[in-house]
Amino acid sequence: MDYGVCEPARLGQVRLPDGRLLGWAEWGPADGTPVLLCPGAATSRRLGLGGGLVDAAGVRLISVDRPGLGASDPAPGRTLTSWAVDIRHLVQERALRAPSAVGFSQGAPFALALAANGLVNAVAVVSGSDELAHPRFAHSLDPQVRDMVDAVAADPGAAEASFAGFGSADTLWDLIITTSPEADRAVYTDPVFQHAFRHAMEEAFSQGPAGYARDTVLAMGRWPFDPADIAVPVDLWYGQQDTSPVHSPDLGETLARMIPTATRHLLPAAAGSLLWTHAEAVLRTLLAHVRR
Repeated sequence: MDYGVCEPARLGQVRLPDGRLLGWAEWGPADGTPVLLCPGAATSRRLGLGGGLVDAAGVRLISVDRPGLGASDPAPGRTLTSWAVDIRHLVQERALRAPSAVGFSQGAPFALALAANGLVNAVAVVSGSDELAHPRFAHSLDPQVRDMVDAVAADPGAAEASFAGFGSADTLWDLIITTSPEADRAVYTDPVFQHAFRHAMEEAFSQGPAGYARDTVLAMGRWPFDPADIAVPVDLWYGQQDTSPVHSPDLGETLARMIPTATRHLLPAAAGSLLWTHAEAVLRTLLAHVRR
């Protein structure tokens, strides 16, 4: 089956004011409607979505490696706020006019940080990692996830070192395959998709595990912005069959109430891989906000 993964049309890096390089990949027409993709955990810029839909819809999809992952230089101690600063420079350098954003899985808080900092006109959160450290989830987290959240709260540096010791492309691939529901395994083990996914994971860890570890610290900590302050349209996409303990314990129900501009889409037959199984709906809905 075609899940819409293909090689990027363009690859490159942007040099930031402090000298660091930020890696990016693009699909679709260079003069298309810009959509920034914040990839999921332990993957890189190379794993896109939509395949031919991107070209047909006139979308310029730009996936960006977070610092320390793939082709982006590390930035020790980086935050969700500093990520927004980096993207502000990328938007200027790549001449991205009125971009929107997609945040998949652990990329969700990074996409929402762009909205909170006024950098995008709309956001699609897809199978997104919620603010797991928020008190509203105090009694609903998986025990292992609760331990990770508590570790970050107690000693972020020690937690980051621990996550680095665990992180590798092979380890995380095995974890994904063994813990995903059948609906997701069918996607992830499709030969074409698996090749693209594994390639993106290997690229993500090309500098070692530090980038993944920092991402995980940020995902397991409190967000430095109030979701209630987000003023652009936000679509929250979740599959009812999604069993990932690091996405959202209530599949975005309370997050939708916290973001005044949010619309929640709960798909009964979908699971965590809906970025690829339902790419057309995600892109169509996102574009409707920015092409009015």
